[in-house]
Order: sequence, then structure tokens, then C-alpha cells
Amino acid sequence: MKYALVTGASGGIGQSIAHQLAQDGYQLYLHYHRNKEALVSLSEQLSVQVHLVQADLSCSSGVDHLLSQIHHPIDVLVHNSGNSFYGLVTDMSDEQVQQMVQLHVTSPFLITKRLLPQMIKKRSGQIVVISSIWGLTGASCEVLYSMVKGAQNTFVKALAKEVALSGIRVNAIAPGAIATPMIAHLNEEELADLAEQIPLGRIGTPEEVAKAVSFLISDDASYITGQILSVNGGWYC
Repeated sequence: MKYALVTGASGGIGQSIAHQLAQDGYQLYLHYHRNKEALVSLSEQLSVQVHLVQADLSCSSGVDHLLSQIHHPIDVLVHNSGNSFYGLVTDMSDEQVQQMVQLHVTSPFLITKRLLPQMIKKRSGQIVVISSIWGLTGASCEVLYSMVKGAQNTFVKALAKEVALSGIRVNAIAPGAIATPMIAHLNEEELADLAEQIPLGRIGTPEEVAKAVSFLISDDASYITGQILSVNGGWYC
């Protein structure tokens, strides 16, 4: 059996990734922070083993708490946990800054560090980071989010070079505007205006991000590593 760990699996993109990985034949470890109910409902729809793991990855104890619940070697690691803050740099508290860096940078780094030895021993493994378009282009009023997503992209490029000879591939997906709760605060007019800015003329779906994950971990992408795949409809290309 092959096992995949998806962090932030209770969100819109995370649930779609879980669905896709189950279709691809992976047994699943699905991480959540608060929204257990969503994953309980999801697990009832899947025909594979599903292990739910709870942890707050925005605090320093979260990594150990998460990893204490993993009891199988992980073949595919998908870093998907994240949240955003919309506002001026001067509006953020120091605590919010620390939590965002922990959640998006420190925790993914430490989880990877702890799971890598098993992958290196087997000389196989796939790591995919769900980054963001703002990690490539930057966004006013989302400066910290842009910074940590940019850090994830650099992490991917550097780690891919370090572990390539061990048979491990590392890539990222940088979604653009995707129909998830992250843009649920926009009204119909704002969503229409956003869609008009996108060359393909529409907002993307979580399933399209999940399909990109499925491709990157497949043998069809066996010569692809260290890449940031933009799934953005041509927005900000």
C-alpha cells in the first residue's frame, strides 16, 4: 500500500486533493486543525483507508503532535495548510506574523525534514507544495502571505536539487483565483470583475488543482522536479 499525507485537508482544495489521491489508489492521512466534521463526511465517501490527524501547525508544538499520529511510511506529502491575512503590513500583530511564518514555512520544513529519511531509504517519494500566485507576483495588502508563499517556492526549488539523487521529486502548484472559501467574501459583482481579469474568463476549481497534483506525483511527470506549476487561467502570467 502507498500512503499520502495531506495537510489542510479540510479546506476546499484539500478535500479535492484527497478525493483525487483516493482515486489514484493512495491510503490517506488527512490533517485538519478545527474542521473535523468536513473530513469525517469526506472519509465516508472514499473507498480507501482514511486516518484523520489533528494538529495546529501555526504553533511550534503542532509538528510533533501531527507526526505522532502517523504510523506508516509516507509516499506522497502534500503541504496544503494555509491561511491569508488581508490588510496593511502595519495592521498585523507580531503574533499573527509569527503564526503565519510557522504555518507556511517552519512547519512544512520540519514535517518534510522528519519524513525525508523514510523516503531516502526507499529511494522514492513525492512532495508537492500548494503555494499561490502571490508567491510569484506579490500582492498589495497580502504582503506577508506573498512572502511566505515565495519562501515555499524557493524551498521547493532548493530541496528538489538536494534530494533528486535519492529518487525524490519536489514540486509546487501556484493556484490563481480558485472557487474556495478564501474568496467566498466576494459578492457576485466582484467575482464577475475578477473573472474578467483572467484570460480564460473564469475562476478555477479545486478539482483542477487536484488534477495538477495527481499529474505531478505520477510517472507521467517523472522528469519534472523543482518546478512551480501555475494553475491560474493565464492570470498574471
